[in-house]
Amino acid sequence: MSTSPAGLSRRGMLVLGALALTAVSCSQPDQIAQRVQPAKSSPSGGPVPDDAWKRLLTGNERFAQGEQIRPRQELSWRQAVAGKQQTPFACVLGCVDSRVTPEIVFDQGLGDLLTVRTAGEVLDDAVIGSIEYGVHHLNIPLVVVLGHSNCGAVQATIDVVKGEEKVHGEVSALVRAIEAAVLATPENDNEEEFLAACVDEQARRMAVELPERSEVVDAAILAGKTRVIAATYDLQSGKIKEL
Repeated sequence: MSTSPAGLSRRGMLVLGALALTAVSCSQPDQIAQRVQPAKSSPSGGPVPDDAWKRLLTGNERFAQGEQIRPRQELSWRQAVAGKQQTPFACVLGCVDSRVTPEIVFDQGLGDLLTVRTAGEVLDDAVIGSIEYGVHHLNIPLVVVLGHSNCGAVQATIDVVKGEEKVHGEVSALVRAIEAAVLATPENDNEEEFLAACVDEQARRMAVELPERSEVVDAAILAGKTRVIAATYDLQSGKIKEL
């Protein structure tokens, strides 16, 4: 029987996943519903989560059409923001892939986005703490977990799960963090479609896991101050879709 890098069999991982789903299903229904509903207003009077998302999508549409305006990148703006407190309107947790730079694909400028990047959007204590800083101290109303097509980290995890590849060093920690998404994705003989489905599943899982692991983010969501969105970026079209 093949085992995962964490020492668990595929069957064992599936059992753990089932137990996790059971635990979620036992949560209070009202609280779950409140977490997934988009906030309609900001109690603090700051940016509204839905407006922040629309602003990002508008910028991405410009980028996808090749009509970028590259706002807030001129010398005068750089000097202006250097002398005051930063006020980003969104936080993006994205992959480290060099082709998916948030400020570029969303066509935003200096001071607009608080970006955190790890392979496969994997969460760890430092990543969660960085996001909490944005949500609590900078009052950021929107967190976007952004996966992307042809993700190498997800593909490597698929190869490990299939027993076709082995990883070494700390890369194994990334594989362990993505493995649950691969195991939960229905099998598909079409490799491209399966990879795309695994990428979507990983982004969704990280968006759900974030407030589960962070009391700060969870409290902000329940208070209607922050929204967490899972999305994916297509390398070919340049377009971003919400999951």
